[in-house]
Amino acid sequence: MFTFSVTDIRAVLDRGRADAMTNGGYRLPYRGISSETDARAGLWLVGDEGVYVMSSGKLAEGQRPLVVYAEECDPKTNPDYWHYKRRYFGGDDGVEFIDAVELERLTAAAPDAAHLQITVDDTSLSLRLMRR
Repeated sequence: MFTFSVTDIRAVLDRGRADAMTNGGYRLPYRGISSETDARAGLWLVGDEGVYVMSSGKLAEGQRPLVVYAEECDPKTNPDYWHYKRRYFGGDDGVEFIDAVELERLTAAAPDAAHLQITVDDTSLSLRLMRR
């Protein structure tokens, strides 16, 4: 499971919307998986060097996305991040999309939640809000 601050999640979504307005819409994580009309606001949960979220907003040439690492899987703060990523996300790199509208409905229903937990398994991705 991967834990993120709800405040950080909101910041990534806000940045993605600003990027989309400035740069012409939303991106898809991989070319060829769906049409441009399917590109929409959301987060990508990325398993790479650690596990992090970033937005789907289009970026300007040379612009870097806002990236927020999971508390458990940040290469800068957890020396065991690689083993954790492999155990809970898998050994390969990958991207999972989380729709912004659904995520915002979830967070609005629990305004006192401080953290979002994302659990990934072979067939599903689940979200859970937590108070800490």
